[in-house]
Amino acid sequence: QVQLVESGGGLVQPGGSLRLSCAASGIIFSIYAMGWYRQAPGKQRELVATVTSGGSTDYADSVKGRFTISRDNAKNTVYLQMNSLKPEDTAVYYCNRVHTKVAWGQGTQVTVSS
Repeated sequence: QVQLVESGGGLVQPGGSLRLSCAASGIIFSIYAMGWYRQAPGKQRELVATVTSGGSTDYADSVKGRFTISRDNAKNTVYLQMNSLKPEDTAVYYCNRVHTKVAWGQGTQVTVSS
Protein backbone atom coordinates (compact mmCIF):
# COMPACT_ATOMS: atom_id res chain seq x y z
CA GLN A 1 0.00 0.00 0.00
CA VAL A 2 1.40 3.34 -1.08
CA GLN A 3 1.64 5.94 1.65
CA LEU A 4 3.05 9.47 1.72
CA VAL A 5 3.41 11.14 5.11
CA GLU A 6 4.32 14.81 5.27
CA SER A 7 5.59 16.52 8.42
CA GLY A 8 7.45 19.56 9.66
CA GLY A 9 4.92 22.31 9.10
CA GLY A 10 3.96 24.94 11.64
CA LEU A 11 3.52 28.61 12.39
CA VAL A 12 6.48 30.81 11.57
CA GLN A 13 7.08 34.55 11.33
CA PRO A 14 7.88 36.19 8.01
CA GLY A 15 11.55 35.69 7.23
CA GLY A 16 11.69 32.46 9.18
CA SER A 17 12.55 28.93 8.08
CA LEU A 18 11.00 25.48 8.15
CA ARG A 19 12.12 22.07 6.92
CA LEU A 20 9.44 19.74 5.63
CA SER A 21 9.84 15.98 5.30
CA CYS A 22 7.89 13.46 3.27
CA ALA A 23 8.32 9.77 4.01
CA ALA A 24 7.20 7.38 1.29
CA SER A 25 6.36 3.71 1.63
CA GLY A 26 4.96 1.11 -0.73
CA ILE A 27 6.77 2.45 -3.81
CA ILE A 28 10.24 2.00 -5.28
CA PHE A 29 11.05 5.54 -4.20
CA SER A 30 14.49 5.98 -5.74
CA ILE A 31 13.44 5.66 -9.40
CA TYR A 32 10.82 8.40 -9.37
CA ALA A 33 11.01 12.15 -9.72
CA MET A 34 9.36 13.62 -6.64
CA GLY A 35 7.78 16.99 -6.08
CA TRP A 36 6.52 19.27 -3.36
CA TYR A 37 3.14 20.86 -3.99
CA ARG A 38 1.10 23.37 -2.04
CA GLN A 39 -2.50 24.45 -1.86
CA ALA A 40 -3.56 27.75 -0.35
CA PRO A 41 -7.16 28.37 0.71
CA GLY A 42 -9.37 28.96 -2.32
CA LYS A 43 -6.58 28.18 -4.76
CA GLN A 44 -5.57 25.22 -6.88
CA ARG A 45 -2.75 22.96 -5.85
CA GLU A 46 0.53 24.08 -7.40
CA LEU A 47 3.90 22.47 -7.93
CA VAL A 48 6.69 24.34 -6.14
CA ALA A 49 9.76 22.11 -6.43
CA THR A 50 10.90 18.90 -8.07
CA VAL A 51 13.86 16.55 -7.73
CA THR A 52 14.63 13.84 -10.27
CA SER A 53 15.87 10.35 -9.45
CA GLY A 54 19.36 11.64 -10.24
CA GLY A 55 19.08 14.65 -7.95
CA SER A 56 18.44 17.43 -10.46
CA THR A 57 16.14 20.10 -9.08
CA ASP A 58 13.73 22.69 -10.39
CA TYR A 59 11.63 25.36 -8.71
CA ALA A 60 8.63 27.57 -9.30
CA ASP A 61 9.67 31.17 -9.81
CA SER A 62 7.85 32.16 -6.63
CA VAL A 63 10.17 30.08 -4.44
CA LYS A 64 13.40 30.07 -6.42
CA GLY A 65 16.34 31.11 -4.27
CA ARG A 66 14.41 30.54 -1.04
CA PHE A 67 13.41 26.86 -1.11
CA THR A 68 15.66 23.83 -1.54
CA ILE A 69 14.38 20.35 -2.34
CA SER A 70 16.47 17.27 -1.62
CA ARG A 71 16.03 13.54 -1.24
CA ASP A 72 17.51 10.65 0.72
CA ASN A 73 16.80 7.46 -1.21
CA ALA A 74 18.10 5.28 1.62
CA LYS A 75 15.37 6.72 3.84
CA ASN A 76 12.68 6.97 1.13
CA THR A 77 12.32 10.61 2.12
CA VAL A 78 12.16 13.92 0.29
CA TYR A 79 12.77 17.23 2.04
CA LEU A 80 11.91 20.86 1.46
CA GLN A 81 14.03 23.47 3.19
CA MET A 82 12.13 26.74 3.19
CA ASN A 83 13.94 29.96 4.05
CA SER A 84 12.90 33.63 3.97
CA LEU A 85 9.30 32.60 4.28
CA LYS A 86 6.59 35.03 3.22
CA PRO A 87 2.90 35.23 4.15
CA GLU A 88 2.04 34.13 0.61
CA ASP A 89 3.80 30.83 1.30
CA THR A 90 0.98 29.94 3.68
CA ALA A 91 -0.59 26.71 2.43
CA VAL A 92 -0.92 23.00 3.01
CA TYR A 93 2.18 21.33 1.57
CA TYR A 94 2.12 17.89 -0.03
CA CYS A 95 4.59 15.63 -1.76
CA ASN A 96 3.93 13.23 -4.61
CA ARG A 97 5.49 11.75 -7.69
CA VAL A 98 5.90 14.26 -10.47
CA HIS A 99 4.50 12.10 -13.25
CA THR A 100 2.15 9.27 -12.30
CA LYS A 101 0.59 10.42 -9.04
CA VAL A 102 -0.18 8.14 -6.13
CA ALA A 103 -2.72 8.77 -3.38
CA TRP A 104 -2.14 12.13 -1.74
CA GLY A 105 -1.13 12.25 1.89
CA GLN A 106 -2.65 14.47 4.54
CA GLY A 107 -0.21 17.26 3.90
CA THR A 108 1.40 19.55 6.46
CA GLN A 109 0.15 23.05 7.22
CA VAL A 110 2.57 25.95 6.88
CA THR A 111 1.40 29.30 8.21
CA VAL A 112 3.57 32.39 7.82
CA SER A 113 2.28 35.21 9.96
CA SER A 114 3.45 37.77 12.47
